[in-house]
Amino acid sequence: MYSNDYNLRLIEELTLNHWQPLSTSLYDGWVLRFAKGYTKRANSVQAIYPSTLDVHDKVLACERIYTSNQLNTIFKITPFVQPETLDQLLEEKGYVVLDRTIVQLRNLEDLHIPEPMDIHIDEQLTDEWLDHFCRLSEVREEFRGTLTQMLLNVRAHTGYIRLIVNGTVAACGLGVVERGMIGLYDIITDKRYRNRGLAEQMILHLLHWGKRHGAISSYLQVVQDNAPARRLYAKLGYVDAYSYWYRIKTIQPAY
Repeated sequence: MYSNDYNLRLIEELTLNHWQPLSTSLYDGWVLRFAKGYTKRANSVQAIYPSTLDVHDKVLACERIYTSNQLNTIFKITPFVQPETLDQLLEEKGYVVLDRTIVQLRNLEDLHIPEPMDIHIDEQLTDEWLDHFCRLSEVREEFRGTLTQMLLNVRAHTGYIRLIVNGTVAACGLGVVERGMIGLYDIITDKRYRNRGLAEQMILHLLHWGKRHGAISSYLQVVQDNAPARRLYAKLGYVDAYSYWYRIKTIQPAY
């Protein structure tokens, strides 16, 4: 696990800022996020601040709120949840675990120089980037408008990156810089171009872009059983900081 010199709770705050929902409600220290069901991150309860109300009553209240919005009730469980017994309580209430994920960090002091490649980084969201991202990530058309608004809601400095090979966008993703850190999101490579080292080079270009905009360290989130991604990030120098998972009462399709 990573050095305690990092304020790991800060990472959770940054992830809230960098993957914006359509709307947010605060409920006695819990952050309730809503985005029409697009991604669990943007449609879940983040219980990271101290609260005062009875936790059983709060869970029931959250269930009523999400049900009224035609959403499953999902809790994100981190090492910082309040109260600390929330995960066990949710298990007793029938919530199941979904998507165990590892947060990884690296400092940017010893960052390798990337190879020259056809790289484009836009600092504003463009239809062209969105078209390629939706194609590579297989985002359903019904969610395109939601995704667009979520990205437009981000207030931190964002870089939308594309890597082009022979006129084709072979990989893309985004990085968000805030408070000296760049968070990496949705790094995706076209299936036809995988295992060529393209994602590694694209990430290096994106990290150098982040350094130019004040980042001195980086974080990312990777699903625990995604072995290829974990090998890539280990090669890039990322190390485990902490893990989190979701608790959900009714399994819904993952997007």
